[in-house]
Amino acid sequence: METGPSPPDPAQHIGSQRDRHLFSPGPKRILSLDGGGVRGAMSIAFLERLEAVIEEIEGRPVRLGDWFDLIGGTSTGAIIATTLALGYSAKEVRTFYEELGPRIFKRSFFRLAGWQAKFNSRPLMQQLESIIQGRTLESEDLRTGLCIVLKRMDTGSAWMVMNNPRSAFWNTPTDMSFSGNRYLPIVNLVRASTAAPSFFDPELIEIIAGQPKGLFIDGGLTPHNNPSLLLLMAAMLPAFGLNWTLGPDNLLVVSVGTGSFRPTIPADEAMGASAMKLAVRSLAAMIAEGQQLVLTLMTFLGQSPISWPINSEIGDIGPAMPPTGELFKFLRYDARLEAPWLRDHLQEAVSEKEIGSLRQMDHAKNIARLYDLGCKAAALQIKAEHLRFGKPQPQSP
Repeated sequence: METGPSPPDPAQHIGSQRDRHLFSPGPKRILSLDGGGVRGAMSIAFLERLEAVIEEIEGRPVRLGDWFDLIGGTSTGAIIATTLALGYSAKEVRTFYEELGPRIFKRSFFRLAGWQAKFNSRPLMQQLESIIQGRTLESEDLRTGLCIVLKRMDTGSAWMVMNNPRSAFWNTPTDMSFSGNRYLPIVNLVRASTAAPSFFDPELIEIIAGQPKGLFIDGGLTPHNNPSLLLLMAAMLPAFGLNWTLGPDNLLVVSVGTGSFRPTIPADEAMGASAMKLAVRSLAAMIAEGQQLVLTLMTFLGQSPISWPINSEIGDIGPAMPPTGELFKFLRYDARLEAPWLRDHLQEAVSEKEIGSLRQMDHAKNIARLYDLGCKAAALQIKAEHLRFGKPQPQSP
């Protein structure tokens, strides 16, 4: 990739496909993709249905990377977001994903449990390189806005990296104190976003030439495993330079999950568990609670025609009106990996043993089953009238 002079200011020149999505006037659409390991197969089922419904609306073939103005993802969502932004169809992403899962989540008996990551990251890197190749964030192959969420451990900061030429860190400053984000290799960013502790080793990325590399781990270890609130901030806050017009008739946020649940542990089991087991369970619970907070805020701030009860005290927050007025239209597509929910909504009788297996991030054998459940949930939740700007009638998921 050439590293010549900066492109013209997009305020004066909106020529590339990416810049037309990010900076042209008119209503905007955001697609947000959760993390969740192999449970991303469920997200892909929603995306296939979403693509088909959009094609019905438009009356022509559509790629999600052309229809949405900003696509962002965390961890497995970062993989999917990148492929969509590169112009792949949801069906093509599913084929890639079905090949990817069994190859990367392959346990080696030579790796020392507790001392080494559970899986060798090289197969994952090879698969990512086969799709992303040597592209950087400034690549014109990215057909729309792309956001990748990761966690930088050596500075203790959550990173939201975008292909946004108006962002503060896009260009290398004259004092060379860091390399501009435009030159960051996408494959390393995606690999970093998927580097879940104990599953894969951290990823090192050069930020300042000649200085120690930055240490990055999975973006799910930030508050943004569901990155929809972070993407909304990118659209709203002046610092990011997008300044999209708010309101349900101007901004649509579509958030796609990987199967949600509330991690629990019985008291008697916890009292006899190792410190490591308790730490892992507690971390999973924190991630789930972060996702629930994001869902609460997005449902409250936006116009949400799909009912998602938050908890037994709050219930469905969707009908509540924020004092600011509804800032956007919000669509959350997901399935709850809980036996009663699957029975009542999808007419699926699932044992507690299977539920426990489906919740795992690294059980590649579950990809087909997760995809099937996602297809059934998508058929119920995704409606053409919701995707059009304007106020539709509420529905239950």
